[in-house]
Amino acid sequence: MCRIFAGQSPDRYMLETRRMRLNGQSTSIRLENAFWDILDEIAAGEGLSIPAFVSRLHAEVLELHGEPKNFTSLLRCTCLLHRETAGDSARRHIAAE
Repeated sequence: MCRIFAGQSPDRYMLETRRMRLNGQSTSIRLENAFWDILDEIAAGEGLSIPAFVSRLHAEVLELHGEPKNFTSLLRCTCLLHRETAGDSARRHIAAE
């Protein structure tokens, strides 16, 4: 079982730092490449660039909950939630057929 996880390409978990502006503030965000790929998928689905999507997400979180204690963790959980809801959608679609 662990070979599935251990055998993945190291490129997937290589960290990449990207500089962007969050609501006018310059910042750096460091995530694993796999998460950048998912954020790109989410942003494209919204018709946005990654920086525009991340900035919009940050603004919405500020409005709902205030400043997040760990924004990169929020981004990772956003990616997980996206995959979970995509999986739920696919399962509902298959069940409807």
